[in-house]
Amino acid sequence: MRTVAAGTPCWTDLATPDLDAARRFYPELFGWTGRITPEPGPAGYTTFRRDGRAVAGAGPPADPDQLPVWSTYVATDDTDLVTTRVEAAGGQVLVAPFDVLDAGRMAVFADPAGAVFSVWQPMRMPGAELLDAPGAMCWNELVSPDPEGAKVFYELVFGWHPEEQPAGGPGYTGWRCGARIVAGMLPTTGDGGARPAYWSVFFAVADVDATAARATTLGGTIVTPPRDTLLGRRAALRDPQGAYFSLLRPAADTP
Repeated sequence: MRTVAAGTPCWTDLATPDLDAARRFYPELFGWTGRITPEPGPAGYTTFRRDGRAVAGAGPPADPDQLPVWSTYVATDDTDLVTTRVEAAGGQVLVAPFDVLDAGRMAVFADPAGAVFSVWQPMRMPGAELLDAPGAMCWNELVSPDPEGAKVFYELVFGWHPEEQPAGGPGYTGWRCGARIVAGMLPTTGDGGARPAYWSVFFAVADVDATAARATTLGGTIVTPPRDTLLGRRAALRDPQGAYFSLLRPAADTP
């Protein structure tokens, strides 16, 4: 697979204190079996593969007190330039740019509302080798109590242009990067904006209901039961350690 275009989500990985449990749960859930290959880098970091192609990673948290979390990585041609833009736009630099051996250069940020995201400047590793297919990342969605502030921030940082997306429901925003809508945004509701902002990672599946049910038998929990939306059928789950992620069968894949 060619390198994902700059400004496009290109990778996701899980920070979890129980890597052994993650190595059991996700292969059983998504078919990531047989080619789980440790890569050089942080101790214990594992690259998950589907049909021989890298789809996601998992490693220990940088902070022992960090809650388990799936992270969204956005491709960039210049991690250091993005860092400057984040600071100028009012975001926080949580982890300054650094090289992951010869695989790539990355950094970790928080937007002004607190949503954490990362960037990846590829060298040897382009990012995910499979996207938008069953068992692979297919969508990334920001949930924010300040959607208007997010529109300003992400346009300054990545050049994303916010566009109303009726298919996502009232108030749903699509982030356009060039010719493509590369991610979405949903405002927090029902709590006066008290919930923190966060990025959610979606994995494509052929059957959302069956996959959600399978997750519960493996020790996961269903946060939002499967439901039909104009984007497709979706559900939100937590793995046995509490990491939040979502399932999606895009509307275009529905018979």
